[in-house]
Amino acid sequence: MTQRDVFEYALLRVVPRVERGECFNAGVVVYCRARSYVAARTHLDEAKLAVLDPAADVTGVRAALRAVEGVCLGGDDAGQAARDDAGRRFRWLIAPRSTVVQPGPVHTGLTADPEAEVERLLDLLVR
Repeated sequence: MTQRDVFEYALLRVVPRVERGECFNAGVVVYCRARSYVAARTHLDEAKLAVLDPAADVTGVRAALRAVEGVCLGGDDAGQAARDDAGRRFRWLIAPRSTVVQPGPVHTGLTADPEAEVERLLDLLVR
């Protein structure tokens, strides 16, 4: 039997007008402590964004989503977070914030393949 490890994930939500609270899913962040794994995948549905806010800054929203992916990858593009381990980067990304791109609540599960899990969750909950 393949070993399965606990993983955590949070959806990334786009909230174009924070004061209205309307949102839609645009990505997922997955963290698996046992494998020191953290990754984000995103998919922006521009049609949904236009419905909720025709004047939304699409370029800015895309940049914010790419920034989350960059923090997960680490390296020089992750800024100060580049020096943090996978768990600290995940915790920083899921901290509540009042911005256009916000993390949802954290959920848990078991997986034998965190990389496949992030793709599965993106397909199931975002696309």
